[in-house]
Amino acid sequence: MNRLHVHVAVRDLEESIRYYASLFGSAPTVHKHDYAKWLLEDPRVNFAISARGREPGVDHLGIQVEEPQQMAAITARLSAAENAARQESDAHCCYARSDKTWSTDPSGIRWESFHTHGEITTYGLDTAEAGPKSACGTSCGM
Repeated sequence: MNRLHVHVAVRDLEESIRYYASLFGSAPTVHKHDYAKWLLEDPRVNFAISARGREPGVDHLGIQVEEPQQMAAITARLSAAENAARQESDAHCCYARSDKTWSTDPSGIRWESFHTHGEITTYGLDTAEAGPKSACGTSCGM
């Protein structure tokens, strides 16, 4: 089953963790000095926050898949919709290794579809070209 992904840039990580932990009724699944993530089942969402100097607010939305075949299906649908989609293999971002497809909807909202297949010890940087509001520091996102 797929999981909705929401990534929010925040001003104060610890203050935001306290708020979202209260809202969700649980501590983050991942808690680093600049990043936190909740993998919730109700609602089924991968909710991430980071304090990395970006403008506060929704950074991007996404769909996290559990199997590589699901990733291929999403990428095919985006291509069929004539949406500019950019693929990344073995991206290192948000303390994880993932295969991704990035796209932008007609209103300019960035979407990240991804399959995570490992963890890394740093926030990491993808190898994709930088965009105006990159998802992972200065070198990923659209």
